[in-house]
Amino acid sequence: MVNVFIDGKEGTTGLQIFERLGSRKDINIVSLPEETRKDPAARKQCINEADIVFLCLPDAAARESVSLCENERVKIIDASTAHRTNPQWAYGFPELSAEHRRRIAEGKRIAVPGCHASGFISLVYPLVAGGIVAPDYPFVCHSVTGYSGGGKKMIAEYESEGRSPELDSPRQYALGQQHKHLPEMQAVCGLSYAPSFQPIVADYYSGMCVTVPLHTRLMRKKMSVKDIQEYFAEYYAGQNFVKTVKESKSFLPANPLVGTNNMEIYADGNEERILLASVFDNLGKGASGAAVQCMNILLGMDERTSLTATEEL
Repeated sequence: MVNVFIDGKEGTTGLQIFERLGSRKDINIVSLPEETRKDPAARKQCINEADIVFLCLPDAAARESVSLCENERVKIIDASTAHRTNPQWAYGFPELSAEHRRRIAEGKRIAVPGCHASGFISLVYPLVAGGIVAPDYPFVCHSVTGYSGGGKKMIAEYESEGRSPELDSPRQYALGQQHKHLPEMQAVCGLSYAPSFQPIVADYYSGMCVTVPLHTRLMRKKMSVKDIQEYFAEYYAGQNFVKTVKESKSFLPANPLVGTNNMEIYADGNEERILLASVFDNLGKGASGAAVQCMNILLGMDERTSLTATEEL
């Protein structure tokens, strides 16, 4: 039996992790009563008595929780932004390379990728790793997400009566190019410069579509749309959750993979401009699903455990 403590279980990601693990017979979830869930002493005790700790907290609180851990046996999986660019932490995207998967399997500290960052990195990391584009390529990234990505406050705002009419329209944000995922997007992909990033929140609960355009004249290797499709299909071959879709679509929705830990990669365009897209659930592969996947790998289990509809333990 594995003892798991979810520090921040009341948040959107924490609740989803709890729901994914709740029916598992190999997991014992340690919980704190409401009156002590923010008590450092109570949290410290739970952290040090657990086998695995999920951190679903703001960055400062996540760093505090790590500092409370004195038991070397405890393994921490952090869903916050706090440790994603820390080289001492494994980056929790096992499909990127065999080295990423190995570090997760052997690690004691794992940082779960951000939602927007997951989509961007799934597209750009393979391009840079394969020498298809240079690290100094001027990347642009557009990302459309459901409002659940904004947490409890934004969910309440969108679901309240008499809400602002502005919420009926998609809204671009982080206009000052200081989004918290940018350092992660640049560092993990090994880019010389951060991408120009345009995140958009829209009036639906969850689901995400991240797009990255490419100008073929700026690529190191001249590749057609078909070549790119074949490259990504081979790059992610054999992965359980990341697949390449080769069919062209007239419309590409952001929500077809809601409730799953799946991610689909698309490539389309023409000889001059190629459009890459990554579609997934911002609460699945972009948050709680990725966290549970990392835990399964860490425990030496089938990574799909409790992440597929037919899986039972």
